[in-house]
Amino acid sequence: MRLTAAQALVRWMLAQRTELVDGSEAPLFPCVFAIFGHGNVLGVGVALEEVRDRLPVWRGQNEQGVALAAVGLAKAAQRRQVGVATTSIGPGALNLVTAAGVAHANRLPLLLLPGDTFTGRAPDPVLQQVEHFHDATATVNDAFRAVSRYFDRITRPEQLLATLPQVARVLTDAADCGPVTLALPQDVQVEQWDFPEALFRTVVHRPQRQRPDTRALATAAGVLRAAARPLLVLGGGVRYSGAAGRALRFAERHGVPVAETTAGRTLVPHEHPLHAGPLGVTGSASANALAAEADVVLAAGTRLQDFTTASWTVFAPDVRIVSLNAARFDAVKHGATELVADADEGLRELTDLLGDWRAPAAWSARAAAERMRWDAHVDGLRAPDGGELPTYAQVVGVVNDLSGPDDYVLTASGGLPGELIGGWRARGESTVDVEYGFSCMGYELAGAWGAAIGRTAGTVTTLLGDGSYLMLNSELYSAAFAGHGFVAVVCDNGGYAVIHRLQTGQGATGFNNVYDDCRTSHAVPPRVDFAAHAAALGCAVFPAADLDGLARAYARAREAAATEHRPAVVVVRTHPASWTEAGAWWQVGAAVPPVPQLRYLAL
Repeated sequence: MRLTAAQALVRWMLAQRTELVDGSEAPLFPCVFAIFGHGNVLGVGVALEEVRDRLPVWRGQNEQGVALAAVGLAKAAQRRQVGVATTSIGPGALNLVTAAGVAHANRLPLLLLPGDTFTGRAPDPVLQQVEHFHDATATVNDAFRAVSRYFDRITRPEQLLATLPQVARVLTDAADCGPVTLALPQDVQVEQWDFPEALFRTVVHRPQRQRPDTRALATAAGVLRAAARPLLVLGGGVRYSGAAGRALRFAERHGVPVAETTAGRTLVPHEHPLHAGPLGVTGSASANALAAEADVVLAAGTRLQDFTTASWTVFAPDVRIVSLNAARFDAVKHGATELVADADEGLRELTDLLGDWRAPAAWSARAAAERMRWDAHVDGLRAPDGGELPTYAQVVGVVNDLSGPDDYVLTASGGLPGELIGGWRARGESTVDVEYGFSCMGYELAGAWGAAIGRTAGTVTTLLGDGSYLMLNSELYSAAFAGHGFVAVVCDNGGYAVIHRLQTGQGATGFNNVYDDCRTSHAVPPRVDFAAHAAALGCAVFPAADLDGLARAYARAREAAATEHRPAVVVVRTHPASWTEAGAWWQVGAAVPPVPQLRYLAL
C-alpha cells in the first residue's frame, strides 16, 4: 500500500486492539490529543483527519496538559489503553517532556509523536529549530531520551516496519511499560513508501502473564514459612495485573495482614479484617506500626519508593523482603529475595506451594485492631470542629461520603496526596489515582480530563490546591469544549502551603511559598477569583463557604458534571496548616545554616 509515513503510522494505530480487564476488546489507542503546528499539521494532521470517524482527535490548549490527559486516561484504563499526544516542533515538543516524566516514573504507557526538523535540511534553520553547534543531528527532541522507555527518530518511512513492533511491546509489557517517543521529521511524515499490507492486520494485545521460576518460587516460599510476622504490601503491579482478588485470597488463606502503596490504593476493601491500611509517609499509622514489627515483607508489584518505605525507616532493620515483580529491575532492589513474575500468577503459585501454612492468629488480628485505631483518628480529623475554614481531611471526608463504588478520585501534589492516601476509604476496586511517582503539579485537572474519557461508569473527581490550579488550568476549557464532565474540588489555602510546611518544619524561615511570605509592591495583594476564572473557561461553578456548604456544592457539582457534560468546579477556602500525620519519617534536604554575623574590631 503506497502511503505516507504519517498515514502508515495512523493506520497501524487503528489496527491495534487490546483486551480490557473484563475480557472485552477495545482499541489500544482510543483517541489522540493534538495541538497542531507547522511540524505536524500537514503530515500527521492530514493522516488523522482522514480517519477522524474512527479515531477521535481532541484538541487541547497546552501540550503538557494534553499529554497529562493521555497519562490519566491510561491510568484509568488500568494500562490496557494508551493515550497519544502529537505536537509541532520546538516549544510544542518540549512541553511534552514533563508528561513523559510522569509516565516514566509511574510506569504508565504513553505514545508521544512530536514533530521534528527536516532531515533534508534544505530550510535549515527552520522556524523553532534549536541549532547545536557541535552536532547537526541533534534537535530538542533528544531531550526525550531521558524520559522515554523507548525512543526513535524516524528518518525513513520504511523504518516503521522495525520500530512499530517495539512500540507495541513497550506500551503493553508489564515489565517495560512506559512512554514511547517517535520523533517525526516534517519531510519524512509525508514521504511515501510501499508498505506491506501485513503491517495493518488487526492485532489484539493481551497481558503476558510471566510465571515464576520454580527455584525462585521455592526460595520465596521458604522465607515466608519461616515468618512469624509477615506483611503483604500491594503496589500498582497488582492493580495492572488485575490481581486484587488473588491477593486477598492469598492473605485470607495464610492469615497475612495487607498494606497498600500509593499506586496500590483501593485494592483492598477498607473494612476487610486483614487490611492494615496504606503504608509510608503519606500512609497510616496502622500500616506503619505493622511494618515496624514485620519480620518478612512480601512486596507485590511495587518499586518501594521512599514515600512508601519512609526513606527505608518504616521496616525493621533486619526485615527480609520477598519482592514479587514483573520487572527484575524492581525485584532485586535492596537485596530482596527476587520472584520475577506476573502478580496474579506469582501469588497463585506461591499460595499453592505454601499449602496450609498460616501466620499466627494474634499477628493476623493486629491488622484490624491497628486500622480501627487509625480510622478513629481519621474520624476525629473529619468531624466538624467549628473551625472557620474546612481542613483538607474534612474536604476528603465530604467527597468520600458522597462517592459510590464506581466513582474515581485523583490528585497529584501538595498536601492532598497525604490526605487521600491516608484517609480515603475504598468503596470500589482501583478507584484512586494519586500521581505521587512524579508528583506533578497540574496533573490534577489534565489527568481528570483523560480519566473522564477513559472511564465509562461513575463520577471522576479531582482534588487540587490553588497552586496546581494556577499552574495548569487550560485543559478545563478543553474538557468543557469537548463535552467531558468531571468534578474539580479546588482548595484555596493561600499558596504552596505544604512546601511552606516542609520549609518551616525543617528549621528554615517561611519564604516565597504562602502569599504572606512573598514579595509584592501592594499593601493588599489581589486574590484569585477561582470561581469566576473557572466559569470563564466554560465550567459549571459551585462556591462553598463552609463544611456544610461544601457537601451541598459537591452534590450539585456531581449532578452538573453528569448532565451538562462539562467540568463542574467546587471552590472552597481551606485551612492552610492542618494535615493528617502518619507518623513516618522522610529524608529531605537540610536547611542552610544562617550566615554568621561578621564583627570587626577597630584597631
